[in-house]
Amino acid sequence: MNPNYRWLSWPMIALLGAALPELVAGQDSQAAAQNKPNVKPAFLGAITQRDYDGITDDLLTGGLGWDGLQAAYPAPPTPDPSAAELRRRAIHTNYRAVLDISSAGGYGRLYGPNVALDGAVDPTPGAGKIAGTEYLAYADDGSGRKNVTLMVQIPSRFDLARPCIVTAPSSGSRGVYGAIGASGEWGLKRGCAVAYTDKGTGNGLHDLMDNRVGLIDGTRADAAAAGPASHFTADLSDAERSAFNALYPDRVAYKHAHSQQNPEQAWGRNTLQAIIFAFYVLNERHGSPGPRGGKRVVFDPANTLVIASGISNGGGAALAAAEQDRRGLIDGVAVTEPNVQPADASRVSILYGGGFAPMLGKPLYDYFTYANLYQPCAALSARAAGSPLANLLATPNAAGAANRCAGLRAKGLLATNTLAEQAEESLDKLRAYGWLPDSDLLHASHYRLATNAIVVTYANAYGRFSVADRICGFSFANTDPTTGAVIPQVAAIQDNLFGGGNGVPPTSGVNIVYDEALDGPMLDLLARSPSTGSADFALDGAICHRNLVEGRDIVTGQPLTDEMRAASSRVRRGIRAVQLRGNLRDKPALIVHGRSDTLVPVNHSSRPYYAVAGQGAGGHNLRYIEVANAQHFDAFLSLPGYDIRYVPLHVYLNQALDWMYEHLTAGKPLPPSQVVRTAPRGGTAGSAPELTAANVPPILETPAPADGIRIGPLISLYCGAFASCPLHIPE
Repeated sequence: MNPNYRWLSWPMIALLGAALPELVAGQDSQAAAQNKPNVKPAFLGAITQRDYDGITDDLLTGGLGWDGLQAAYPAPPTPDPSAAELRRRAIHTNYRAVLDISSAGGYGRLYGPNVALDGAVDPTPGAGKIAGTEYLAYADDGSGRKNVTLMVQIPSRFDLARPCIVTAPSSGSRGVYGAIGASGEWGLKRGCAVAYTDKGTGNGLHDLMDNRVGLIDGTRADAAAAGPASHFTADLSDAERSAFNALYPDRVAYKHAHSQQNPEQAWGRNTLQAIIFAFYVLNERHGSPGPRGGKRVVFDPANTLVIASGISNGGGAALAAAEQDRRGLIDGVAVTEPNVQPADASRVSILYGGGFAPMLGKPLYDYFTYANLYQPCAALSARAAGSPLANLLATPNAAGAANRCAGLRAKGLLATNTLAEQAEESLDKLRAYGWLPDSDLLHASHYRLATNAIVVTYANAYGRFSVADRICGFSFANTDPTTGAVIPQVAAIQDNLFGGGNGVPPTSGVNIVYDEALDGPMLDLLARSPSTGSADFALDGAICHRNLVEGRDIVTGQPLTDEMRAASSRVRRGIRAVQLRGNLRDKPALIVHGRSDTLVPVNHSSRPYYAVAGQGAGGHNLRYIEVANAQHFDAFLSLPGYDIRYVPLHVYLNQALDWMYEHLTAGKPLPPSQVVRTAPRGGTAGSAPELTAANVPPILETPAPADGIRIGPLISLYCGAFASCPLHIPE
């Protein structure tokens, strides 16, 4: 459909009482297709609906306003909090988890709930609230075990004449409010309905000791009483759970890791289900009355604009949804830093920095298990001096990084002998495996805050392992802050998990435990490996995880046998199930990624995906924007060292969404693929000057020739079926 006429379908004319008879002719068949009963989708469970007045409470800020989100939460965690309290805390937590909420970093001035789409700033306390209605439901396959959370927010300012839907699948493994500060905010400000999903992950904690689980609204209940209303219950019989508790007391199961369903393979489907849910509730709310009761369809994909958006894992989910969209639900895609794993990057080549990139398109679990081995040692490199938050790597184990270097050398995984040489060799290995020099300063903080958590979670998820399998000897539990030993859960913290958790331990007091540690089950950061006798951040466990992806023992070089061979096969099969083909069905799409991203490196994600999709039949309308001096965690930008070096990627999500909206509604051409040259704030770590618009220049309609990203031949004039053209990325 011509985008300029998208909203002028006959049902909309009838609904609004518009007197436009010249548009009626030829619309009868379209009206007949739309004027059908609004049937509740079979995958939806019970739907709850809550209205928010935009004063005492609202869709976007939980009643806190822009300034309340910036401030510390006004109340400490309390036992048995209400669903409303958990929701408010979840919105507060998730905003601050994906954005730098410091004024110096741009919050409240360049972005935030009080900053209008045209850039106008309302500094009034409490500004940014948006009234409307929120719908919540599970999507399930009939088993009562999937229970993917879906949510639709319809702002009161929803424009019946120009209906639109924006997706907001959660980033990381966060709960259903995980993307509210990203595409959720943009969509609500635009007056669109926002379709959220937790993608089958979220804060689904099952306490195996007291058998309590979370419900869809975050409140907690006994698992037996909750039944199919449980957000997640581990698939263990009472006898199996009791036996496990006797051997490994005080452990918990998490949904992303232990659902045994490899939720990532359904992230695209979950995003599409959220869109369908949005259409359903929009028609229930605004549809015309049916002759026998119920509502008739007024909004459908023919007259409603749908933009698939998201960040990180949510960005990957949006791309997966676009690839799987056989019903024409999605009109365009705008994502940042997507965790996207191309199925076949073997033919892809990338020219960057005067040569070809050495390693491309590895699956997430592959490059994370590699980082899990070498990041601690690489953090000691002279080239990593001044790394932000490097002190965290020494807490609580000051010798851990040096011990990791020594352990790698003893295993033959490093060849050099001195600590200094081993650190440089480790960093060289990471660069050779696809990380850019732009990541050198971030390996320390990323290892300490993210790497092992993701390795442990995704090993379980891809292999569909039970919590009782404890794959590679890891489990989840609270730990003593001094000794690292396993301790019981803290009831008040667990009760508030929905509001404060992120879906992947370590979170809300739950840490990663290495059960095979020499001194007994121990916090992974303090664990002594049995084979080395050293507190080396559980090197034996890291080697086990790497063995799973390689299908061999990386120390001996021998093939895996018995249980490890079977486990490796399961993990690798799970990895294949989540990889994407790069066929966006020619939907217009903008992918934005930070060049300094160390969590989801561009060489393993957006660059090869763009190269694959851009040369395929369904990728002609895809554009790739690479932002210099931007990394994965905007929430870190107020921290010393991050503040002076990196700029927020969030401003480019907003730009990408603006651009896609104007492309779809007004025919504005998509921008060419390009590198955006940003300007770090500089100054003194911990007190960088204010971020200004000059630090974050816009995506350009006509970038400088030296900044253009292109796919094309290097020497020959032809790139055929047997030779893919290289992707050229300016330095």
